[in-house]
Amino acid sequence: MQTSRAYLKIQDGCNGKCSFCIVPYFRGTPVSVPFREIMVRTKSFLAAGYREIVLTGCNLSLYHSGNHNLATLLAALAELGSVPQTGGPRSCAAARIRIGSLEPGPWCDNILDVMAEHPNICRFLHLSLQSGSDRVLKRMNRPYEITWAERFCTMARERLGPDLALGADIITGFPGETDEDFEATRAFLKRHAFSNLHVFPYSERPGTPAATMDGSIPRSVRLVRARNLTALGRVQRAAFAQTFLGREVEVCVERGGEHGWTNAYLPCKWKGPAERRSLVRKRVVAVDGDTLLAYGI
Repeated sequence: MQTSRAYLKIQDGCNGKCSFCIVPYFRGTPVSVPFREIMVRTKSFLAAGYREIVLTGCNLSLYHSGNHNLATLLAALAELGSVPQTGGPRSCAAARIRIGSLEPGPWCDNILDVMAEHPNICRFLHLSLQSGSDRVLKRMNRPYEITWAERFCTMARERLGPDLALGADIITGFPGETDEDFEATRAFLKRHAFSNLHVFPYSERPGTPAATMDGSIPRSVRLVRARNLTALGRVQRAAFAQTFLGREVEVCVERGGEHGWTNAYLPCKWKGPAERRSLVRKRVVAVDGDTLLAYGI
């Protein structure tokens, strides 16, 4: 059995100057795949039977082709996948679109507008947040303050509802990160109930400004802080999964036909095969950790 998901790289490179990152030195300035080429490739994926298109890139927020940015591209792709499958009133859309990791910034507001208009864009947003402390963000040379992230997460919940899954990349133990800075990050992640955390203890990259910064944090402290946030992420992810108990969910079927991923990026399992390369509806009858257990409807 083959997966129902296709990964579509739409952008590469970055013009950011983050003090911890070596990527721009290797991948260069931003380059976007032409809009027309993306549309052609997406149509070929749909014709081949793929039911979820995952957009990937080095920095998706920098996508630009002609008059198109990430928001207008999303809208166009959602329209391609909006034609219902046959099968009656409970039929799923022909395909859904999932956004990869996003760099935070004011350009993300338009993405919320598009997501609100198109239900076949997955209710999942993963932010390359890195820290919840303004002091640390400034040392990282990140292009935003935590007040922006507060506003964006609040607005995202209001626009897209409680089923929205929020994810984040977080670095612990960045040079100069105090206990208070760490607690600010932890409180932010808890306040907005992030359910998909990728946590990394800071690691020096030779050639980056951060590698020679003062205030180096002992590796043992970096690891303890990373484990702390990882544990918080597991608890919040399990709590998020519980909110789907007794409800119908849309699942993109994976290899084997007895498991897949929901719109909100939770794993779902059931007994008996489902058609490969399909979106199916399941009713959740139990939850095991972050995994939904279901049967067909």
